[in-house]
Amino acid sequence: MTGLPEPVELDDLLEPFAVRGVDLGLERLRTALAAGGNPEAAFPAVQVAGTNGKGSICTVVHAILRAASLRVGTYRSPHLISWCERVRLDDRWISPGELRADLARWQEIGRRHGLTPFELLTAAAFDRFAAEAVDLAVLEVGLGGRLDATTAHPRRQVLGFGAIGMDHREHLGSTLAAIAFEKAGVMTPGGVAISGPQEPEARRVLEERAAELGCRLRWVEPLPAAAAGGPLLGLQGDLQRSNAAVAAAMAEELAAQGWPISETAIRTGLAAARWPGRLERWQWQGRELLIDGAHNPPAAAALRQEIDRLDGGGARRWLLGIQRHKDGPAVVGHLLRSGDQAAIVAIADHASWSVEELTTALPQCTGQLRAVSCVAEGLAWLEPAGLLPVVAGSLYLLGQVLPLLEPQPQLEPPQP
Repeated sequence: MTGLPEPVELDDLLEPFAVRGVDLGLERLRTALAAGGNPEAAFPAVQVAGTNGKGSICTVVHAILRAASLRVGTYRSPHLISWCERVRLDDRWISPGELRADLARWQEIGRRHGLTPFELLTAAAFDRFAAEAVDLAVLEVGLGGRLDATTAHPRRQVLGFGAIGMDHREHLGSTLAAIAFEKAGVMTPGGVAISGPQEPEARRVLEERAAELGCRLRWVEPLPAAAAGGPLLGLQGDLQRSNAAVAAAMAEELAAQGWPISETAIRTGLAAARWPGRLERWQWQGRELLIDGAHNPPAAAALRQEIDRLDGGGARRWLLGIQRHKDGPAVVGHLLRSGDQAAIVAIADHASWSVEELTTALPQCTGQLRAVSCVAEGLAWLEPAGLLPVVAGSLYLLGQVLPLLEPQPQLEPPQP
């Protein structure tokens, strides 16, 4: 159906994230890993932080390492429809049975050390990577960086940064500098960090932290378009040229450290990378639509730029679901143009922005927003639109939508 693994039931092994909430820190997991035999010591890792683009960078790095015939494990979050999406082993997802068995082994240690659900998942992923004897692990930061569970891994000498923007302010700080400081906390003494273009305030913080920590910071520009001689990309959208540049530079640094990664492997991986829910075309009852997980203001602005480039603008219909702790008015303000219409749906099991709240915050959008009771109703409402309709606002919304869609045949990367 989607190329994603089937859902797996973990309610008996993971307490709901909403019960514990976000509880950042490294000591609980470090002591738990020691009690479990330090599986993370069995393999080195690369790590990717940032606000947007982390998952795409990890996906491209994984594809490059596979093209180089390396054994790779990738740990990422969140997932769309299955917990198994969080652990990739070479060319396959972790199986439901493996994931349940791994979590079961860590239950007693997790209780003894008070691990959060994300920390328990991280410990289980590290254990699986050790059991699979991966050559290298690719770790996507869950939240922030300095105190994120993935940072408990001790051997992270190559680091990548996606675009840093305003998100998760309730946990990371109310300014871009504060958020960038938390992201920069993944840097390691003697390591190398690679970043694409950043806002001046974020760039300054990254440079300061790199100097303080003795970490070499390398800046890269987006890769040229294929038509201008740049490599073909499997991931669609101009923004992926920046993410791909970070991933390629990370691979180059690994090659410089002795890993057998050739330029051919890098180009092959760039073209082979696929990651669901990022500027993808699907079918709903025979009608084409676009889905993208844009869930914060910077991602929404980037999606709008891609939409304008796609068809030059014009009135279109949107299906949006936005979590309540996100800056919903800013997301809607970036996405909608005059004449656009949007159906607003509540995301299952998550507090969400309502039409009333959004129109109060955005009186200029009065008349453009309407409520729908469920995603199926919202998808049906998209049908009459002339321009390509779009589903966006949250990865959790995509998780509800994807099982209802008929996938569009995979589009080939644009040819030069």
